[in-house]
Amino acid sequence: MALTSAHPATPLLVCRLLALALTLALAAVASSARKIPDPITPISQDLYHSSDSILREIKALVARNSDRLTMDTVRASNKGYSAEMFVVTFNHAKGTVDDGSKIKIMLSFGQHGRELITSEVALSLLYILTEKRRIAGVDLSSFEKILENLVIKVVPMENFNGRKLVEAGELCDRRNGRGVDLNRNWSVDWGKKEKDYNPFEEDPGTAPFSEPEAQIMQELSKSFKPHIWVNVHSGMEALFMPYDHKNTTPDGAPSQLMRSLLENLNRRHFQDSCLVGSGGGAVGYLAHGTTTDYLFDVAKVPMPFTFEIYGDEKASTDDCFKMFNPVDKTTFDRVINKWCMAFLILFEEGLRILPGSQVASQGALDNWVPIGGEVLERIADQKSGSENRQLEGLDLGMQELKTYFRLFMLSTFLLMFMFCSRISKNRNRESDEQSIA
Repeated sequence: MALTSAHPATPLLVCRLLALALTLALAAVASSARKIPDPITPISQDLYHSSDSILREIKALVARNSDRLTMDTVRASNKGYSAEMFVVTFNHAKGTVDDGSKIKIMLSFGQHGRELITSEVALSLLYILTEKRRIAGVDLSSFEKILENLVIKVVPMENFNGRKLVEAGELCDRRNGRGVDLNRNWSVDWGKKEKDYNPFEEDPGTAPFSEPEAQIMQELSKSFKPHIWVNVHSGMEALFMPYDHKNTTPDGAPSQLMRSLLENLNRRHFQDSCLVGSGGGAVGYLAHGTTTDYLFDVAKVPMPFTFEIYGDEKASTDDCFKMFNPVDKTTFDRVINKWCMAFLILFEEGLRILPGSQVASQGALDNWVPIGGEVLERIADQKSGSENRQLEGLDLGMQELKTYFRLFMLSTFLLMFMFCSRISKNRNRESDEQSIA
C-alpha cells in the first residue's frame, strides 16, 4: 500500500519541477529580449567646432574678405532674458546692396540647438563664397557671375544660447536658453497644440515673438525683404515649402514657382531622393507658429523654405546627437559637400525662376563637371543601402526566431500544465476509490 500511494506523487513532483524550469526559461527569454540601452554618442570634438570657435573663424574670414563680407551683432531682450545673434552679409559688390536687380537670399542655421551639423554647413558655405574652397572636385570659378547678382545674409547660429546648453551636455535640447522652441514662436497659428504635443520639444512661449531670437529674425525679414529664405534643420533629408500648420500648400502661381524650384533642385542634385512638398503634408505631423508659415503669409517672402539636411533614422531616440548629426568623418564630409552644393544650385535656380529678375542665368552650374565626388558618393550610398538591407534582414530573422521560440516555450508550458492536471485528477480519483474501499 505504501508503494502504491507513493507512485502518483512521483509524476506530480516531476511536473512541478518541469513547470518551474519552464517558468525560469520563459523569464530568461523575456529578460534577454529586453532592449539593452543604447550608448549615448557625445559630440565629436574632432569633427565639430564649438560655438565660440565657429564665431572666431567667421570673424577672421570677414576680416580677410572685407571687400565682400560684413558681420553685424544684433541683441535683444525680453523679461530678463537676452539673446545675441551674428548676421553675416555677402555682397560681391558692397556699394550696390539695395540694387533692385539683385536677388536677396536669407539663410538661417542652428535654430534648434542640437542640430550642430547645420552650423557646420553655414561655415563651409561662407568659405566657398569667399575663398573658393572646392566641393567634391568642382571648379567654382564658373559660379562667379552668379554671385555678382546676389546679396546673401547668413545667420550661422540662430539659437546661440540653446547651442551652449547642448555643448554643456543637454544633447537632446532643441529649445532656446529659457526653454522655448523658436520654430513655434512665430505668429501664424501660434499656440495650437496637436494631440501628440510634447512641451519639452515644442513649447511655443508665452506669446508670439516672446523670444528675443524670434524678434531679431522677424526684424530681419522686414528690413532685408529677401526673395528667398531657407530655414536649415536636421532630422531627415527633405525640401519643404509652406505650410507647416496644415496639410496643404498655398494656392496660385507663387506656390507653383516654389514647387518648381524645389523639384528642379531635387532632380538636378539629389536624383529625386529628397521629400518635396509642404512640411505639414510630408513630415507626418503639423507644426504651429513656424518661421516658414509666417514668412509666406505675413512677411510675404516669395520663396520661404525649410531644408532638412541629415537624419539617422536608426539612432535611438535617446541618442540625439547621433540622430541629428553625422558622427563619422566620411558622412560628415559628404553632408557638408552635398548641401553646400545644393545651396549653390538653389542660388542659380532662384535667379532663373524668380519673376521680374533682371539677371539672365547662364546655367553655370549645369556646366560644372565633377571629378568623382558625386559619383563616388552615390556608389557609397548604394553600397551602404545594400549592407543596411542585409542587416535589416538578419535582424528580422532573429526577431522571428525569438518569437517562434517564445511560442514553443509557451505551448510546452501549457501542455505540461494539462498533463500535470490530468495526473492530479487521476490521483484524486484513485484516492477517492481507496477511501470508498
